[in-house]
Amino acid sequence: MKQLRYFLFFLFFLLQYFSYAQKTLRVDSTGNILPSKNIASIKDSAIKKYNPAIAIRRSAMVPGWGQYTNKKYWKIPIVYGALGTTAYLFFRNLRQYKDAKNAYALATDGDTSNDYLIKQPYYTVRSQPDRIRSFRNSVRQNVDYCVLFFIIFYGLNVADAAVDAHLKTFDVSDDLSLELKPGHSDMANTNGLSLVLHIGK
Repeated sequence: MKQLRYFLFFLFFLLQYFSYAQKTLRVDSTGNILPSKNIASIKDSAIKKYNPAIAIRRSAMVPGWGQYTNKKYWKIPIVYGALGTTAYLFFRNLRQYKDAKNAYALATDGDTSNDYLIKQPYYTVRSQPDRIRSFRNSVRQNVDYCVLFFIIFYGLNVADAAVDAHLKTFDVSDDLSLELKPGHSDMANTNGLSLVLHIGK
C-alpha cells in the first residue's frame, strides 16, 4: 500500500502541474509574440473552448466530462468501461475476500458446531483451512490490484482529456512543410537527397 500512496502523491502533483502550467499568450497590435508587460491578451474563442486546464478539472471531477468538453464523445464509453470493469472486479473480489476470511476463521476455531455458517465453495474444503487461507490471500491481492488499476485508468482519463484539449488548440500553419529535395553538399562535395523542413516564410 506504500507504493499506492506514492503513486497517488505523484498523480496529484502531475494534475497540479497540468492545471497551472497553462499560460496566457500575449501579443502586440501587429500579432507578434512579446514577453513585455504592456501588451494585450489573446481572447480566442477556440482556445477558451478547449482549455486544457478546464478539461483536466472536469475529468478529475467526473470521468468522461473532459472528453465531452473536447467533443470526443466516442471515448466516454471507453472511460466508463475501464472504470466500471475495475470497480465491478473490486467489489466482487472484496466480497470473496470477506467470505474467505470468515470461512477461514470458522474452519480454524476448533468448534464444528458452527461449520454450517461457512459458505460454499469453502464448506467443502473446511477440513483444509490452508487452502481457504491461500485463496483469501490471493483475493486480497486482487483487491489491491483493482484499486491500483482504477487509479491508473482514472489518471489516464484525465491525461487523455488534457492531451486532446492541447491538440485542439495546436495550430499547424501552411508555412510548415517537410519535403525531399535533390541537392549538393559543399562540405561532402557530393550530390544527393536532402530532407528539408520549411518553417515560416
